[in-house]
Amino acid sequence: MTDPLPPLAAPDEADSRSTAPPRSTARILLGAGVGNMLEWFDWSVYAIFATFFATQFFVDDGALGAVLSTLAIFAVGFLMRPLGGFLFGWVADRRGRRFAMTTSMMMMAGGSLLIGVSPTHGQIGIWAAVLLVVARLVQGLAHGGEISASYTYIAEIAPRHRRGLWSTTVYVSVTAGILSASLIGALASTIFGAEDLRQWAWRIPFLIGGALGLVGLYLRRSLHETTAFQEAEPAPRTLRSLAADLGRNRVNLARTIGLTAGITVIYYVWAVGISGFAISTRGVDPTHALWATVVANTLFMITLPLWGLLSDRVGRRPVYLAYGIAMALVAYPLLALLDDSAVRLGVLMTVALVLMGAFVGNMPAYFSELFPTRVRASGVGIGSSLTVAILGGSAPYLLTWLSAQGLEWVFGLYTVVLALIGLVTAAFSPETKGSDLQ
Repeated sequence: MTDPLPPLAAPDEADSRSTAPPRSTARILLGAGVGNMLEWFDWSVYAIFATFFATQFFVDDGALGAVLSTLAIFAVGFLMRPLGGFLFGWVADRRGRRFAMTTSMMMMAGGSLLIGVSPTHGQIGIWAAVLLVVARLVQGLAHGGEISASYTYIAEIAPRHRRGLWSTTVYVSVTAGILSASLIGALASTIFGAEDLRQWAWRIPFLIGGALGLVGLYLRRSLHETTAFQEAEPAPRTLRSLAADLGRNRVNLARTIGLTAGITVIYYVWAVGISGFAISTRGVDPTHALWATVVANTLFMITLPLWGLLSDRVGRRPVYLAYGIAMALVAYPLLALLDDSAVRLGVLMTVALVLMGAFVGNMPAYFSELFPTRVRASGVGIGSSLTVAILGGSAPYLLTWLSAQGLEWVFGLYTVVLALIGLVTAAFSPETKGSDLQ
């Protein structure tokens, strides 16, 4: 079924089920992280470059019509995420975490390559938009699968007493993907200028993402399967038995939905979509906005391990409660303070991202600790992907549309309400720090 793991060299009996051999730790984290980075690079490039390539796929109406149409397709891609979380979660529970991660990554790279070579609206008319939709649907399916498999994989190979720290490597690699997309955008804007980006240079990051899928394929195929998966009871073989198993874990499914609601809109606005929003509605210089994104995401990535270490010391729940309180207080002011200054954009992004690190850094560990091994990937994938599909994909579009209507304050209140939902969910969730992954 899967490649056997080499003999474990665990530091103690309690960690023996989840600890990777010291000599292979760096290789394992690199393989999981690089693939994760490439997936998020491909996913984020779309949102970051949407304002540049919008008129290549849709008729330019001189206003925000083309941009809104492009963001709507960004949201459409999210509709496939619950299906991807369900399908690849089930595959990961039956065939293994490595197989699911590798397959989802190649699908994401293929979607990126399709966008990079697609003809424009001027060349094939409405079929350009059709190809864009197809590519995003494929990427949405793959992205839902990546979450279920990679969260589970990292949690299962981590030492029990360092699971929070190791789980931050997921979002370190996620941020590295977003950062790489932003950095390429900033460099391309600096070298080619905004006009060339709108005409042809927007294709560069999509082509890079497609080509680098081969690198990720090599690294992920060399990964070993986790011991927890190899020693677990057989996963459900039918949809009925899977539904029954998940039904027995319905309270924890509800927890993943409530907790994800508290972060997903804020994350997809401030980590992915805010630079495009600032460019199109605030008049921030495109080059300066992209460089502000690079700086903010770099600081975010550096601080992530600190949140993981804190959760390993004091627990997941106190860290989540602190995030919920802080974000409920600052979510509205952060958006209200945004203006045409790239410096202010960078400062506001940094504040939002560092606070979000308290949540997303520990999410792979906490969500995985809630479910038994035989349905862990399915439980993690379905709950989180469903919520992200409903709330996350629409966030950049909703923010841009409400801003155009003079109702941006409504979106600010919306983020506060969601942060409070996450806070209440965390208050009624158990502490899982140090638990054994059965």
